[in-house]
Amino acid sequence: MASPLPTLFIPHGGGPCFFMEPAPGLPRDLWAPMERYLRAVAAEVGARPRAVVVISGHWEQPQPTVQSAARHTLLFDYYGFPEHTYRLTYPASGCPAVAARVRELLAAAGIASAEERERGLDHGVFIPFKLVYPQADVPIVQLSLQQGLDPADHLAIGRALAPLRAEEVLIVGSGMSYHNLQRFFVDNPAVNATASRFDEWLGAAVTASGPEREHRLAQWQQAPGARDCHPTPEHLLPLLVAAGAAGEDAGRIAYRSALLGKPISGYQFGASRAP
Repeated sequence: MASPLPTLFIPHGGGPCFFMEPAPGLPRDLWAPMERYLRAVAAEVGARPRAVVVISGHWEQPQPTVQSAARHTLLFDYYGFPEHTYRLTYPASGCPAVAARVRELLAAAGIASAEERERGLDHGVFIPFKLVYPQADVPIVQLSLQQGLDPADHLAIGRALAPLRAEEVLIVGSGMSYHNLQRFFVDNPAVNATASRFDEWLGAAVTASGPEREHRLAQWQQAPGARDCHPTPEHLLPLLVAAGAAGEDAGRIAYRSALLGKPISGYQFGASRAP
């Protein structure tokens, strides 16, 4: 039997950042390291999955809600960007069978869920996946966060979905390890130091053993600088779903680069799979 696929937490950048020039005054290569990382994700995962389940920081529902449509539209849920960024395409199919399996696994864990057929893939999905699988040839199933944004709930969602990994389904959390929009583009030494302290804590939590990792992540709001780096938690919680799905598999820092002095990280749980 093939080994399970890894699970991932990837940074998805800011709006359509990889498909436009940075704003005047910002470095022209601002997003280049993150773009290189995302373009390398497929090779790092190794085996091509039969589908991807993506949890984005841009969709919250009363219950975990899965997109069950066979074909997707795109939801351009960003504002004030160049006109051409609203004409981007990403024609990946859905996968109703995997969507049904997601709901089956959640139900088996005692987690009520719902399905959605009309909502398009939001930019936390189609923007990074235009780089990860640029041919749009891997089916995508998006899963929402659960309103209330409780860390324990999202770890439990991840644990419920863990069997998908042995079923050739890649589980990906898409968010940002730092997400304070008011300070994002301010290169301030004090802000950057706080971001570094939180990133160091987060890296240590991710690389801890399975039970200890979950314990630390469930208490993430008590970490140094946590609320400064995440005034609201929706961009961090996709990490907890990926970590919950990892079980006892080791976590590692798969990406780390500074963005105007603030470290931004991506993580992988479990070993890469040979193609």
